Amino acid sequence: MNHKIRIGTRGSKLALWQAYHVADLLKAKGLNAEIVIIETKGDKVLDVSIAKIGSKGVFTEEIEDQLANDTIDIAVHSAKDMQSSLPEGFELIAFTEREKVNDIVLSHKSDIDYKNSEKPLILGTSSTRRVATLKHFYPHVQTVEVRGNLQTRISKMESGVCDALLLAYAGAHRMGYDDKIRHELSLEEFTPAVGQGSVAIESSVNLDPHIKNLIIEACHHEETGYRLRAERAYLRVLEGGCSIPVFALAIVEKDQLLLKGGIVSLSGDRRIVHEVSGHKTDAEVLGQKLADMVLSSGGDQILKEIKSALNK
Repeated sequence: MNHKIRIGTRGSKLALWQAYHVADLLKAKGLNAEIVIIETKGDKVLDVSIAKIGSKGVFTEEIEDQLANDTIDIAVHSAKDMQSSLPEGFELIAFTEREKVNDIVLSHKSDIDYKNSEKPLILGTSSTRRVATLKHFYPHVQTVEVRGNLQTRISKMESGVCDALLLAYAGAHRMGYDDKIRHELSLEEFTPAVGQGSVAIESSVNLDPHIKNLIIEACHHEETGYRLRAERAYLRVLEGGCSIPVFALAIVEKDQLLLKGGIVSLSGDRRIVHEVSGHKTDAEVLGQKLADMVLSSGGDQILKEIKSALNK
C-alpha cells in the first residue's frame, strides 16, 4: 500500500511523542506514516483555565477541521482529553495499549510529603478533579493553577510558582521525568480521569474503510478498548468535559470488567464512589449503570452545583 497515513497532532513534545508512537505502530505493520502539526486554541490561550475557555474541543477543534477536509487521515490525542461525545462525522477508531494510569507528584525537590499537614505544600495542577480530590483527602495542601505543556509546567515549578506538580504518570514517564517522580498516588484516592494513560486515534467517518481497518489492526489494543468504552460511557452520561471532577477506572480480568468511579464536589466535602462489574462485552452498559448509581445517590446534586459554579 503506497498511501501515506497522515497523522494530525498538536505540536507539544508529549503530543509529538504520541504521534510518533502511533507512526511506529503503523510502520511495524508495514504502513507509511507522516506527521502533520496543527496548532489548537488550547495551545494558544494559556492565561486562562481550561474550564473558562470551554473544555469541549479546546485541543481538538482545529484538528477535526483538517480530518473533515481530508488534509489528514487520523488525529492522535491523549484519550483523557477527548470529550465523551464526538461531534457528528468523527469517531474514535483505536486506543493504544494503556500505560500505568496513576496520578503522581513530581518535583525538583526531594523532600515532598503531601501527607504531612505540618509542612506547607503548594501543588500545581490545572485539573478540577485533582484539586477537589486533594481538598477531600488532604485539605492542608494548597493548589495553584499551572497550565501549558509539561516542560512549561516544570519550569514554572522550578521558578517557584509551586513546590511540586500533580500530573499523570503516563506523560511524565513518556517525557523521561521518572527521576523527578516523588510519589505515585493511590488509585483508591486519586482515581484517574477517564482514559488516562491511553492514546486515542480519531478519524472522519468517511475515512476509506480499508485504511481504517489497517490502522485498527496496527494500533488498537483490545483490552484497553473495553476499559475505555466502559469509562467513556460513564462520562457520557455525566456530560463530563475535562473541567468536571468525575473519575472512573475499568479493569479487565479474563472476560470480566470491573468499573469503579464517581464524582467529587468542588469543595471536596462530598465524594461519591460506586462500582459495577459484568462481562467485558457489556462495557457501555456497565458505564451507564455506574453513572445511574452515582447520579441517584447524590451525584446529580453535585453535578448541578459544579455546573452553576463553572458557569459563573
